[in-house]
Amino acid sequence: MEIKKAQELETQLLSLTPAQKVEAIRILTQGINTNNHGITKTPGVMGADACIAGTRIPVWLLATYRRQGAKDADILDQYPQLSAADLVTAWLYAEAFPHEIDTAIHEQEQADAILDAS
Repeated sequence: MEIKKAQELETQLLSLTPAQKVEAIRILTQGINTNNHGITKTPGVMGADACIAGTRIPVWLLATYRRQGAKDADILDQYPQLSAADLVTAWLYAEAFPHEIDTAIHEQEQADAILDAS
């Protein structure tokens, strides 16, 4: 009976949209790690960009590392305050809101170019 319930749950989870998966991860990880509440956007913090909850680490930054070929283990080594669940949440968020993440990356690249030129 338990195997059938697990299979049904898996089918339901796989049918969720990326945004729904982000919310499901947030709910599930609350019971595992009380410091992880998913993704937050806080006015006045990191330009109100989507960040890993309880940190000032924006999702776009993590997505940039991943696009540059960094593995999850590399990112976790660089940011020991993050958990594997945080990265799963970040990847699902980036998948659910690609335009937002691409825009944030582009804006950061422009800001970096201005700083480099001065």
